[in-house]
Amino acid sequence: MASSTNKLLMVGAVLSGLAALVHLACLVLGAPLFRLLGAGEQMAQLHLAGHWYPTIVTLVIASVLAGWSVYALSGAGVIRRLPLRRTALCAITAIYLVRGVAFVPVMAYFPGNSRTFWAVSSSICLVIGLVHLVGLRQSWARLSGDAA
Repeated sequence: MASSTNKLLMVGAVLSGLAALVHLACLVLGAPLFRLLGAGEQMAQLHLAGHWYPTIVTLVIASVLAGWSVYALSGAGVIRRLPLRRTALCAITAIYLVRGVAFVPVMAYFPGNSRTFWAVSSSICLVIGLVHLVGLRQSWARLSGDAA
């Protein structure tokens, strides 16, 4: 199995998993981490006030990232084949890449996030997207059997 394991998709899985854990850490460490990561003062204040919104948003994001990690592990050949694996990996890769490069128009919808947040998070998304893209390209022939 080692020869059919895609190391870049494994790295992508680890990166998505780490991103999920960082989001969950915000719920544990609270407002200071929300601030440090650039989520905005409003999110920090809402979390301090015990409002449900930061918790729900953070849990949804962490869950999506964890799911993406699982799909990357499946694409890497580490775990069993998941439904729509190739399609999901294409979508995940596209989302990471678009998030990495098209952040300027999105910034207007989230005015509370700092420029640092946008620069750092977009760079991270771009790197993760590129890792997925190369890994997906390497495994494309093997993944093409998913359509059958």
